Amino acid sequence: MLNLLSRTWVLVGFFIAMMAIGYSFSFVQAAAGGPLLDMLGSGAEVKARLAEMSAEQKQAHLWGTVLNDTAYPLAYGGLFAGLVWRFAGTLRRWFVIPALAVIVVDLAENTTQAMALAGNEAMIGLKDILTPAKFGLFMLAALLVLVSVGLAVVRRMRKQEG
Repeated sequence: MLNLLSRTWVLVGFFIAMMAIGYSFSFVQAAAGGPLLDMLGSGAEVKARLAEMSAEQKQAHLWGTVLNDTAYPLAYGGLFAGLVWRFAGTLRRWFVIPALAVIVVDLAENTTQAMALAGNEAMIGLKDILTPAKFGLFMLAALLVLVSVGLAVVRRMRKQEG
């Protein structure tokens, strides 16, 4: 499966999807009337934001979460995993873990947010763990993509010298 993700056409597709979905969040944010729950770091902040939202804003945000924000981690996580798998060489089995883990964590965060937007705030306290984990894994995965590409450049340069 990861070999498929590392093909050029798949990577380009993931990149285009990531950019398009990322852009679409501006429309979701406008319809939600303010910051999206993904950008809030704690359950308390989410509860305060939910209290100020109208039913229509919650509905718009819910659809954005279920549609856009389900596809988004698949796009960026797939891109990161594919790039690492393609360029990290022998380290790829370790370097790919954060890229795959961030997908799972982001989807778990989205689930808690969708439940809260639908009126069930029982699990929203998980945001205190899931959101920092998501952003941390995202940054680690992005860093490992850069390291992987750097390693590939070094390997190519050594191959040309020898």
